[in-house]
Amino acid sequence: MANMINVFQPALGERELAAVREVFESNWIGRGARTDEFETGFARHLGVGRQHVTSTNSCTEATFIAMELAGVGLGDEVVLPTVAFVGSGNAIAASGARPVFCDVDPRTLNPTVAHVEAVLTPRTKAVLILHYGGYPGDVVAIADLCAERGILLIEDAAIAIASRVDGRPCGTFGDMGVWSFDHGKIVVTVDGGMLYVRDPELAARAPKLAYLGMEQKSGYDQALRARTRWWDFEVTSFSRRSVTNDVLAAVGNVQLSRLPEFIARRREIARRYDEGLAGLDGLLCPPPLPAGHESSYYMYWVQFEGGVRDEVARDLYERGIYSTFRYPLLHQVAAYGSEAVLPGAEAAAAATLLLPMHQALTDADVDRVIEAVRDRVSGRRRERILALKAV
Repeated sequence: MANMINVFQPALGERELAAVREVFESNWIGRGARTDEFETGFARHLGVGRQHVTSTNSCTEATFIAMELAGVGLGDEVVLPTVAFVGSGNAIAASGARPVFCDVDPRTLNPTVAHVEAVLTPRTKAVLILHYGGYPGDVVAIADLCAERGILLIEDAAIAIASRVDGRPCGTFGDMGVWSFDHGKIVVTVDGGMLYVRDPELAARAPKLAYLGMEQKSGYDQALRARTRWWDFEVTSFSRRSVTNDVLAAVGNVQLSRLPEFIARRREIARRYDEGLAGLDGLLCPPPLPAGHESSYYMYWVQFEGGVRDEVARDLYERGIYSTFRYPLLHQVAAYGSEAVLPGAEAAAAATLLLPMHQALTDADVDRVIEAVRDRVSGRRRERILALKAV
């Protein structure tokens, strides 16, 4: 459909094209100076030392590396909310550990500290939380709980690149954090991820795990001075190749510089939705952020009463508006073998719909979405009134 309004969409332009052209003209398109610049810039964005971040070719790969750094393995349990990306569940299961799913608040779709604490056992090695929609959630209390229990905390901050609590970035409250830069995220490199590791020794291992477990013995200049061979290396672990390259990093450098304008636009779109959808009978907008919390506004979700969510999604699609629900509940995925019953998440999954939210939306696009939702909800209300009168 030519005029379809997408749920997620990148904002790419001439600056990104120019940056890629420079990389092509340099004749070096692999990992190099632009990648280092991207890692340095992201570390500055987080307010951490450059040595604590490692770029990867995806957020999922960053999560797999985090599991290895955490020493997660056979017999361990890792707690995560059932409303989470399948890559997180796969990273846990592939390590040999058992994913243990916890419930979430049905309005924020984030786990509370009580939800996490309820499923901790002596086998819990780590907790992995998602910041749903860019809302920080109960991260401070969960981080405190993990510290008290001696449990590692890993934050999936894939959609929380600018989310903060009292000025502190999400992704840095725990022992490790991961971010995504795929085609649908706020900062886009086409595909890519980033890993933050607090512990200096573990952080030093991360780049080696991201590149086949290889450790270069020396650089060119150092090797020449020592009259040794610069191409020699050692393998310190049997790892995958998870690195990114200068083409993607060049796009990321431009996108990262544009992050403030992206977030400002998303904040404005959320405000327009809040105002335009306020007071509709049978519809709930996202709850307000607690004091001190800042969101990345990656998702804007509404919740419908009366089991009409799927009908609304179909109606919006017919009007050229794409909507969706993320994320399908992991405790209901057969491959994970969970028998959990999680009522908060199950209620949310049946009622929640994500409306288009990206910085490329125009005011006219937003107004079109608001009008379509209002028409659908108002029409549903009229149908109920007529049905009651008929009785």
